Amino acid sequence: MADDFSKAVDDGLRLSKRIYFGKDRSVTPPKPPTMEKSSSASFLPASPMVYAVISDPGIVDNPDMPSYQPHVHGRCDPPALIPLQMSGISLEVQCYLDTAFVTMKGSWRVHCVMGSRSCDCRVAIPMGEQGSVLGVEVDISRKSYCTQLATAEDNKDYDRGARVQDLGFLKPHIFTLIIPQVDGGTNLSIKVSWSQKLLYDEDQFSLIVPFSFLEYVTPAGKKISKKEKILLNVNPGTGTEVLCKTSSHPLKELERRVGQLAYSYEQEVLKWSTIDFTFSYSVPSDSLLGGFLLQSPSMHDADQREMFCIYLFPGNPQKQKVFRREVVFVVDISGSMRGKPLEDMKSALYMAFSKLDPEDSFNIIAFNGETYLFSSTMMPATKEAVDNVNEWIGINFVAGGGTNISQPLDQAIEMLSGARSSLPLIFLFTDGSVEDERHICDVMKRKLSNRESLCPRIHTFGIGYHCNHYFLRTLSALGRGSYDAAFDPDLIKTRVQRLFSKASSSILANLSLDTLEDDLDLEVFPSRIPDLLLDSPLVLSGRYQGSFPENIKAKAVLPDMSNFCLNLKAQKTKDIPLDKISAKQQIEILTAQAWFSEDKELEAKVAKMSIQTGFVSEYTCMALLESDKTAEQKGVSPKTDPKKGVDSKGPKRIVLRNLGLGFGNVTATIDNVSPCAEETKGPEAAEIFVKAASNCCGKLCNHCCCMCCIQCCSKINDRCAIVLTQLCSALACFGCFECCAEICCGGQDGR
Repeated sequence: MADDFSKAVDDGLRLSKRIYFGKDRSVTPPKPPTMEKSSSASFLPASPMVYAVISDPGIVDNPDMPSYQPHVHGRCDPPALIPLQMSGISLEVQCYLDTAFVTMKGSWRVHCVMGSRSCDCRVAIPMGEQGSVLGVEVDISRKSYCTQLATAEDNKDYDRGARVQDLGFLKPHIFTLIIPQVDGGTNLSIKVSWSQKLLYDEDQFSLIVPFSFLEYVTPAGKKISKKEKILLNVNPGTGTEVLCKTSSHPLKELERRVGQLAYSYEQEVLKWSTIDFTFSYSVPSDSLLGGFLLQSPSMHDADQREMFCIYLFPGNPQKQKVFRREVVFVVDISGSMRGKPLEDMKSALYMAFSKLDPEDSFNIIAFNGETYLFSSTMMPATKEAVDNVNEWIGINFVAGGGTNISQPLDQAIEMLSGARSSLPLIFLFTDGSVEDERHICDVMKRKLSNRESLCPRIHTFGIGYHCNHYFLRTLSALGRGSYDAAFDPDLIKTRVQRLFSKASSSILANLSLDTLEDDLDLEVFPSRIPDLLLDSPLVLSGRYQGSFPENIKAKAVLPDMSNFCLNLKAQKTKDIPLDKISAKQQIEILTAQAWFSEDKELEAKVAKMSIQTGFVSEYTCMALLESDKTAEQKGVSPKTDPKKGVDSKGPKRIVLRNLGLGFGNVTATIDNVSPCAEETKGPEAAEIFVKAASNCCGKLCNHCCCMCCIQCCSKINDRCAIVLTQLCSALACFGCFECCAEICCGGQDGR
């Protein structure tokens, strides 16, 4: 899909050469990048973008200054994408704890389509780390659009005429949406909201928001105002000092209070920003920093229980020690891993072994339908052992066979049964889904709950779209571990390395909360508290009924196996939206629980939470609401016809589709389909007809367009042309006679 998108943008930039901006050099459009030297990846959006979707190249022209254009024969199939010129962009970012909420507002103009014609416009929004879209609003001259989440039951009576490509993710971090039929010369005002995670490293939080614009979105003409605006608020929730470290743009300080920062940036520019907006800050602390926030729900909250959020920050990394490790890698080498996925996995494992300390121990299990052990016992991570395992991987990592996850997991648990003074870690990497996943979770739950001291931590990693990511989440939750995934094959190596680095940096294990009242009805997410990692803050959330104490104690085990206790103080807050901060985590955990328990009430709870907070889920679909401004201005009251699903006098709801990952594809796993293969749905009958009609000449003339046929016919002599003309006329006459005989003369039968 990404390659097709890049090709469409490449075609669109070539097509945009038809647009005439006048003789004045000041209005000469900026030159697109050299096509021969630019890779397809360079055409993927690195910032918020809007594209004109061009099927008919004949409509491409300047709407303000029509020019003579040679007639174009044929159609663009697939449609070309012409980047629209942008006249304004602003960001508003709110940073709380480990989460950032971003609101982007921008304005674009359909500068490339005749004023009398219209086209679809495709909105593309790149988001930051673990981005989750919360809503889109589009305002044009006569209509406005907004997205809305609803359950499949709520949407069943509405229009489902949207195409599959109207909405979705071009890449895991790039959300796209199509706005239908926008007139040439129209200005679009777009507002998009999303959430993303802050990166954490070396006691610093870092924010990265895509804000790098290519030259060809700059409006033609020096007199057109171009303004960039950024508003940033930081509130880590600790109530302690916050220090600004770095910033990519010249920010002006608006406010500085204990625990809060506010900055702004606003400037008229000749060129749009060519770098992403980055900002880093720290909450300085020599030791571990922790506390908890309390907040009452709003009147509109479906869950009227009180909210809480507990946070633990690692503090100064120079003063923290990490656990000694016993690591078992469980790696899928089934047939679907053939090629780049397996090669990148091998490279990531080589890097992981190089980061083990000599006092650590390790082993590796490769599996498909069978299991392959490097060693029958755990091996110390000496240089000789690391060299041996690297050689073993090169020989034994040959993709082939099916997928059997249960047996290698059982073997990994048994290998780590003797761990006493070190932290046992299991890393499971797979691209497939199997039929006995719930049974595997039941077995792991029983085995891990029977362990004393430090039970094995299970860290899971899913590759592609065919594995059941909620099965992997459930496993990691049962084993107090982490979960990560790579849906893009280019990200496998980097994300595997990051997971290993993060999961190997535990500084507190077996965390528990003490001194809670017996009459306190408490729901904690996650219920089995993960370890505190040096490279990641720990944030727990939940709801409660009863009296929450002013102080609670967090107890844990240190790397030297001694006990640790930290006193956490309560802080009541109204400035931090705890329900929004915790929503994504809670939806993902509850969805995994609903899958595992097959609980319909939990599914309904997730759907309700998704609709209330705006975070997508497996049990909600996204719809596009279209409102007619003209009707609203005239005061026409909306009346919806549930049979048609269309409100001609009020908002029209177009059901797009579910944006969830699904619960795995066992069939694709059995068939060894590549993990990152894109799942596409077959076109509808109308789309097949249009494509067949537009491609008929291409199939007859070695994929040539109608223009090629015309050029070919122009080269034949006059006598042949006359004969062909007479033949076509005769065939047309026979068709007319048949039509008349069927309709006019045969009407008695058909009536």
